[in-house]
Formats: sequence, C-alpha cells, structure tokens
Amino acid sequence: MLLADLIDVSARVAATRSRNDKTALVADLLSRAEPDEVEVVATYLSGVPRQRRTGLGHRSLRDLPPPATSPTLTVADVDEALSTVATAAGTGSRAVRASAVSSLFGRATPEEQTYLTALVLENLRQGALDSILLDAIAKASGIGAKEVRRAAMYLPDSGALAHLALHGGGAEALAAVDMVVGRPVRPMLASSAPALAEALAKAGPSAYVDRKLDGIRVQVHRDGEEVRVYTRSLDDVTDRLPEVVAAARSLPSEQVVLDGEVIALGPDGRPRPFQETASRTSSSADVAGAAARTPLSVVFFDLLNLDGQSLVDLPLSSRLARLAALAPESLLVPRVQPATVEEGQDFFESTLTAGHEGVVVKAADGPYEAGRRGAGWIKVKPRLTLDLVVIGVEWGSGRRRGLLSNIHLAARDPDRQLSETGFVMLGKTFKGMSDEMLAWQTERFTELADGPTDGWVVRVRPEQVVEIALDGLQTSTRYPAGLALRFARVLRYRDDKTAAEADTIETVRGLA
Repeated sequence: MLLADLIDVSARVAATRSRNDKTALVADLLSRAEPDEVEVVATYLSGVPRQRRTGLGHRSLRDLPPPATSPTLTVADVDEALSTVATAAGTGSRAVRASAVSSLFGRATPEEQTYLTALVLENLRQGALDSILLDAIAKASGIGAKEVRRAAMYLPDSGALAHLALHGGGAEALAAVDMVVGRPVRPMLASSAPALAEALAKAGPSAYVDRKLDGIRVQVHRDGEEVRVYTRSLDDVTDRLPEVVAAARSLPSEQVVLDGEVIALGPDGRPRPFQETASRTSSSADVAGAAARTPLSVVFFDLLNLDGQSLVDLPLSSRLARLAALAPESLLVPRVQPATVEEGQDFFESTLTAGHEGVVVKAADGPYEAGRRGAGWIKVKPRLTLDLVVIGVEWGSGRRRGLLSNIHLAARDPDRQLSETGFVMLGKTFKGMSDEMLAWQTERFTELADGPTDGWVVRVRPEQVVEIALDGLQTSTRYPAGLALRFARVLRYRDDKTAAEADTIETVRGLA
C-alpha cells in the first residue's frame, strides 16, 4: 500500500465530523491493506510509528532533502526505514540514521514529508481516534465491537490487535486475549464534573474520594524480581524509575499489577513543579544522579492483578481491600469514604491546601474499565481562569482548513519588562471552540490582522480579550515570562472587556 493512500484517507477522516463516516473510511483502508501491512497501517492511523521511540526530533528533521515529485513510498518502506533509525547504535550509528532519514524523506512528496514529520514527532491530528480505530477493526473483520474492545483492554497495541482480528485468527484469537503480567493494559480514565456534590451523586452510595496528584500515571507489573513500569501512554520507563521498582519489590507478593502515580515532593511534602516529575520519566541519562537530585514518591490507587488472578471485574471496594492488605499506608494514595458531601468537601479543600490539583470520585461497586472514560471515576478540580489577549492566530488544518483556529495567548505586561508591545505570550490553544466560534473568530481576526504573515501564523492587533480555563501553569524556556499555560481551553470571548482590562503577568505569576 502506498503511503499516499494512507495519507489521503487520514485527510478525509480529519475533514469529516461523522463518526460513522470516519469508521467506514478507516475500515475500508484496513480491508485493502495486505496481511503484512495491516499492523503498520493501523499503527499509523493511531498517530504513532510502530517503533514508538525513533530518537528523531525537530533538529534531526530540520534540513530535509528536496521532496520527490510523485508518490512511490509504501508503508512497508517507511516502517523499514524507521526501524533502521530506531535500532541504530554504536560507532557509526549517527551516519546510519542520517542516511536512512535522508533516503526516506528524499523519496517523499511534499505532502508525505509533512505527514512523516508529524508522525515521528507524534504530532498527527488526523481524526482517527483510538475508539474509531477499534470500531473500524470490528467493521473490517466482521467481529463484534464489544469483543474487539475487550481484547483491546489487554492488547493495547492497535496494530497487533488489527492483525490478529483480520489475519491472525479472528474472533477466536481475540477471545483468547487476556491480561498478561508484564504487558501493559489500557488505563481506566476519569470523566469530569464541575463540583464535588455532582460527582458524588453520580458515583452513588459509599463512593471513595481519592486525592488527585499532579504527577505521572504509572502502571507497575511485578513477576518475581522482574518489574516493568509503564506510563499512561504505555511507554516502558522502568530504567528511569528505580524508586518505583524498589517499592514494587517490597510488596509481599510475587505477582502484582498496580495502578498509581509518581510525583516529586519537597521536604515539606508539597508537590514540586510538574516538570521536575516529568523530567525523571523523559530521560534515561544519569538515572542515579537524577534520582538523588529529584527523588520521586510513588503511591498506588488500584490493584488489577494479584498472584496471577485478574481483578478488573471485581468491584472497586474488593480491589481496594486487597490493595490495603498488600501495601503499607505510605504507598497508598490518600482517600476517604465520606458519609456526607460536607465531609468530602473538607477532604477536597485539604487536598488543595496541600498543593494538589483535586480529587477523583470513584464508585465503590465499579469494575476497572480499562481504556474507557466512564462514569465510574469522576475527577473534580477547581477551575482556574484568566482573561488574556489574542496576539496571533494560526490557520487550521483538516476540517478546520480555511478557518483561523489556534490562538496565541498573552498577558498584559504594563511595565513592558518582558515585551516591547506590552503583551507577553504564555501559550496557544485550539480547544473549546465551537463551529460558530471558529467562524466568528476567523472574521474577527481577519479584521485585526496586523503585519506580515508567513502563510500560517497571522499576527493580530492586541485588542481581543478571551476567557481561558486552564489546569495550571508550568515553567517554560520557550516564553519570555518563563511560564506556560497547561491544558488551556476557550470558555468565551470577552467583548465586554478591553485589552487594558486583561490579566497581567503578575496575576499569572501569583497563580503559578
């Protein structure tokens, strides 16, 4: 299969809003793929290379060769080249990697170069969400969606799942897929509620309220002395987290699978900036030194397997009883089982006072729904908002093509200490925008356009105020204030406010 065919389908999927149409497009592509191509095609549709970590970054892809004039690359060609890049090691490996990259991108058309760059940087926004891919695998294979999703719980590699369903034994093979200690399962996800009372009402009687830490989610598998640690995205970070390995080995059981969180805490027990935790999971260099400089604490909040027995279908209350018998209190996330909303609210407030980001309310009778964002877990966080000024906007892609989408957000800098314009950038967002809002802002920012454009970013006069919700702030070397917004999303445009009334950088620093 030509890479161009896959890119064409990806573009068509991104351009349609219909879930059924997206599913049909992906299913048709999977059906057309040869047996030895299906795994690669499905993996690319999920937005990542099959090798996951290729070692390529922006610098590696900065100076690409001239593009080809016609498409000749197959998905197999791409997979082979990326395998060469990912496995190159030792003397001469840099030259091998450079040659493979040059050869691959030299055979790619302009559209293919753009796609491949986004693929290896894991920056594809093509609309083929994981849930759509699973439905497409079901449609292409003729297997029930429920059976595909069950197998996906325990076989999170979408490419391997697609090959098994279409060419590796079908429904019978999927039915045989089960939890294997050492192989990660898709993590259960939480939905959101604006207030604790609402979350408790949804969770039902005897609900638990867990402290929500602003750390890194980890799934820990132990089989004897062998321990593997995976992130939420199922990357293996075992060698980077010796504290987690030691904690798992300290438990009085030879075989366990645990769900938990790692976080860097200060001497006072308060959380350190998120980047300090994130840096420990993102690099394998000088692990001993990094652990000494930034020790991590680990706590567990669920138990998925004990002594080879899967517990995911048991109610949460039963799983937690086994977890409490297995692990000391120091390794358990703080939680309460409030008798009243007021009692739960007290725990919520004390959690925030301690510097943590909120709570997760969990139904006592709920199973562990791997890979699902259901009503069994409900996160509650205080909503932080800022009134910021739009200083630039980017043209959209996919179904947002032709619309001004990603907005550049800035706080006021009244003393002009950080910016001559009086506005200092803190980040970008394209989230929270309805179709009506996109149409409105395209017209609005076209009117406010000011200065040259590179065809992608439109600079605008700093006049439009927008109310942004955010999960917090983090340190940043990219922006002059040294701060960046975390998970910013648009709430509404504030036509009732002028730019002179927007929040200042001092207000932002106060939040940080």
